[in-house]
Amino acid sequence: MRRAVIALSTAALLTTLTACSSGGSGATGSGEPATVPTTRGEGKTLTVWVMDGDYTEPTLKAVNDAFTQATGAQVDLQIQQWEGITTKISTALSTTGTPDVLDLGNTQVPGYAANGGLLDLTPYQADLQQGRTWLAGLAEPATVDGALYAVPGFAGARAVIYNKKTWAAAGVTQAPSSYAELTSALDKVKGANPAADFAPFYLPGQYWYAGLQFVWDAGGAIAAQSGTSWKGSFSSPEAQKGLADFKTFQNAYSTAASRTLDTLSPDQTQLFADGKTSAILATAGSIGLIQKANPQIKTEDIGTFPLPGTSGKNQPVMLGGSDWGIATKSDDHDLALQWTKIAASPAMQDKYVFGTDGWIPNSTEGIQAAQPSLSEQQKGFFTAALTSKATPAAAQWPTVEGDKSVNQLFSSVASGAKSPAAAAAEFDAHLTSTLAG
Repeated sequence: MRRAVIALSTAALLTTLTACSSGGSGATGSGEPATVPTTRGEGKTLTVWVMDGDYTEPTLKAVNDAFTQATGAQVDLQIQQWEGITTKISTALSTTGTPDVLDLGNTQVPGYAANGGLLDLTPYQADLQQGRTWLAGLAEPATVDGALYAVPGFAGARAVIYNKKTWAAAGVTQAPSSYAELTSALDKVKGANPAADFAPFYLPGQYWYAGLQFVWDAGGAIAAQSGTSWKGSFSSPEAQKGLADFKTFQNAYSTAASRTLDTLSPDQTQLFADGKTSAILATAGSIGLIQKANPQIKTEDIGTFPLPGTSGKNQPVMLGGSDWGIATKSDDHDLALQWTKIAASPAMQDKYVFGTDGWIPNSTEGIQAAQPSLSEQQKGFFTAALTSKATPAAAQWPTVEGDKSVNQLFSSVASGAKSPAAAAAEFDAHLTSTLAG
């Protein structure tokens, strides 16, 4: 999930896809483990769609050059704009002349897979992984009904961003590594900054990405799958504890006014820049936004760390990011598989996806390999990504994001408008009904 327009429009537009039959010599259809083919492709051209801003030119050139050297085939690289992309992909996957490989948001994959637009990559999974363990937040949404339909490309994660000067003035000089240390630090910051409009940790009630971390940390889940159907799981004892933990933390350290708000109105990065909060949960890009809004905040004034949970571990995060999908109607599955394997390879992940582009690589081993090169500010996000989960791999999940019912679930709990039990019962019914669609 990388852009809101994708989440809002995917569900309505996926119905335009038609089920497609597999083609090309690369698909075995047996489900038995297989090695990615090493077919030569002189005189052929592979069409690859990449979203604007996802990968840099040097990274894409490195992948394409390696592919051409290995196969003899050329690459027609087409950069796609975000506006209207869901419609464009839906149409492309259901017609002839489709692109061979597509750069997809990780939570887009289930919808396209359910409608037959993406090639089943399950036989090649072990070979595509190339000895590495993919991040769960990328691999889980790419796995639909036990079958793999896309290959992780890169990730982005949320971590706590805090003002080291503000914390130091309150007597806190080290980033917390446990929930008890976190609440102790925030209590000190709260005591040193008693203004009613100051939040030690600004965490608005509609911030469902954050709320899910508390639910997952408590052992809860969004929904459970039985066969091909899904059932909402927020009424489980574990999820109920997570909702209660979210409410307790949010009410204690964010402002009362924030209980019914989202992160954009007001903008949480602006609040941080204005000194109205000492900590937020956000992506790495928010650091630049904070410094742009207030150049007096220097890089050395900003620290990051994964949000610790009551479980004694770091809270699981929901990753945003990119997966590579291969169109079922591609004219050459063999070449598409080879290109995708190169793009996801340890060499490309370590040297280019991380080393050049600065993204979190697609595997735990890639994150470990990056550690010596990370800045102090990067470390919190890379560590957070090691523990990740995903939204349900259901075609209709984007509808839940689009109607903002999940936002209201957490907001109603944070504000006290509904008890965790009542809010969960209502949302579970809506979730079960929606995902069945």
